[in-house]
Amino acid sequence: MPDKTRNILIVGVGGQGVILASNALSEVAMARGFDVKKNEAHGQSQRGGTVPSHVRYGTSVHSPVIARGEADIVLAFEQMEGLRFAHFLRPGGKLILNLQRVYPPRVTSGMDRYPDDVPAIMRENGIDPIEVDALGIANRLKNPLVVSTVLLGVLSNHLEFTEAEWKGALSKLVPQKHRDVNLKAFDTGRAL
Repeated sequence: MPDKTRNILIVGVGGQGVILASNALSEVAMARGFDVKKNEAHGQSQRGGTVPSHVRYGTSVHSPVIARGEADIVLAFEQMEGLRFAHFLRPGGKLILNLQRVYPPRVTSGMDRYPDDVPAIMRENGIDPIEVDALGIANRLKNPLVVSTVLLGVLSNHLEFTEAEWKGALSKLVPQKHRDVNLKAFDTGRAL
């Protein structure tokens, strides 16, 4: 058991698999015997809006909400969402950044501009993101829907759970017909 509560913030936009990822993390932590609390806001997910999911686990967790500056890891499924939630990261925490861009309506309508180089902006602000082309990997696996399991594979390298524990959780959550490609995506992300 960790000495303190672990705080993992997973962010993205609707349809990227944020909920699957937070469910898998919660499942693997509960299977290990941790107290797990999860809070997600997915009302906008149907419209491609922001989807943040707070996952906290440890020996005893009292609140599902991660305070600003207290996330051990921010797992960002999309660049702008990573930038938007970077202030949740604690000093010395890790930010895993999928390099995918999903342009919001304000950008596609010309009302706003998407930043040119999100990783550079993060580095200028003291955050050195772990950059991942999860969509590129998913496309090479011929299934763009496995971005979330690629990113879970990357995340798994920074948490205390075994590969077998992760694969057990994914096998429980992913429908049988999609299990093999998801496990391959997980392995590919874990190998990065």
